[in-house]
Amino acid sequence: MRFRSVASPANIALIVLGAVSVFFYVNALQIEGQGAGAIPWFIRLTLIQGLLYIASALIAWKARGSNSTLFITIAFAALFRLSLLFAPPLLSDDIYRYIWDGRVQASGINPYRYIPADDRLQNLRDTEIYPRINRREYAPTIYPPGAEAIFFLTTRISQSVTWMKATMVGFEALTMWALMALLVSFGLPRQRVLIYAWHPLAIWEFAGSGHLDAIAIAFIMLALLAGRRDAKPAAGLFLAGATLVKLYPALLFPALYRRWDWKLPAAFIITTTLAYAPYLGVGAHQALGYLPGYMREEGITSGDRFFLLAAARRILNWQSMPEAIFLAFAAVLLLGLGVWFLRGREPDGRGLVIRGLVLCSAFTVLLSPRYSWYFTWLIPFLCFTPAISGYYLTTAAFILYGLWVNERLVFDLNLALYVPFLILSVLDFWLRERNSSGLAAASAQVPQKGTVDETT
Repeated sequence: MRFRSVASPANIALIVLGAVSVFFYVNALQIEGQGAGAIPWFIRLTLIQGLLYIASALIAWKARGSNSTLFITIAFAALFRLSLLFAPPLLSDDIYRYIWDGRVQASGINPYRYIPADDRLQNLRDTEIYPRINRREYAPTIYPPGAEAIFFLTTRISQSVTWMKATMVGFEALTMWALMALLVSFGLPRQRVLIYAWHPLAIWEFAGSGHLDAIAIAFIMLALLAGRRDAKPAAGLFLAGATLVKLYPALLFPALYRRWDWKLPAAFIITTTLAYAPYLGVGAHQALGYLPGYMREEGITSGDRFFLLAAARRILNWQSMPEAIFLAFAAVLLLGLGVWFLRGREPDGRGLVIRGLVLCSAFTVLLSPRYSWYFTWLIPFLCFTPAISGYYLTTAAFILYGLWVNERLVFDLNLALYVPFLILSVLDFWLRERNSSGLAAASAQVPQKGTVDETT
């Protein structure tokens, strides 16, 4: 019986899909040193990986819960990451700034004070990390204090790329633990953690490139778990931890907050204040680092990077539509969602994570990031809902690497990314409403205790 359970059709299918995926991860490393010319090949490869992943996720979603399926899930999740962990980052050089910031702090210098090229940091330069730092000639660090603290602690063990990537994978392990605890609390099988653990976007961006979004996601999941357990101070602390890494997770506050609760916001404010305090010697404005410059550079302050604004300008033929109109629309939409959640009934069941997914998705579409790793924070929420739109958006996000080849493709790539997503979102809503109506009708047909069903 035990052998039949291990050798179930679902497990065999997952083993086959996992083995094929490992082959693709290992062979994808051939793009090293080939530059932007290999990007079209890489995009095609990752889209194939996305199809393998969706097939695996569907199996994990429908299969009966079993320890053997969970073991296969975790084993292949580890293999996928190990296949990329020891290779140099192929798609981003952000990790070199992480290591540099940790080195600067270890020398007793505030990382917000100087740009890497400043002569006062000359004694910290080397031939391995410093030459690969992006924007080293003009930009101080952009990362918030929570990220800086982790950079410092990691580099006290080793200032290697592999070790920094291992830190991100370690936070992924924390994410998976929190996801499994949440799944159990909702009465769902733990094997659905596969929906995060096997996602090629998470694997490439964290084990492959070492992006710090892995830290923010781990804190977000811990905050949701604490919220589920009604541990309000812990939820506020973990939400602050996520915000102190990437800032925008603060948008999840309405998903976690319960009316008249003062503990969560108090924990959030105190944690954030204490984290910024050691870095304020450079002044509050300078402690923002390169964030204002980054917003200008990425077209956020001008509105050039927003897909919905660009689409409106083309459709309405109003090229001079001011970005202030779009920013006001985005603010009103996010504020409206937040107020709706705050005024709604107390979070119950999976409503907690559904609210989080709605807020994260709305913000991501409004921001329309140019980098695929900005979509990774949506992935954990998919473990709790069969949102077709979410699967599409996160697996198709790899096409944004096409901007490495041609920046002028930005509108076309966004069109291919967001239009299907919006259509699929409508389909998700319709399916959700139909299923809810079906369940309500079925419940109404069940005779109540103490009554007689006259149709029998």
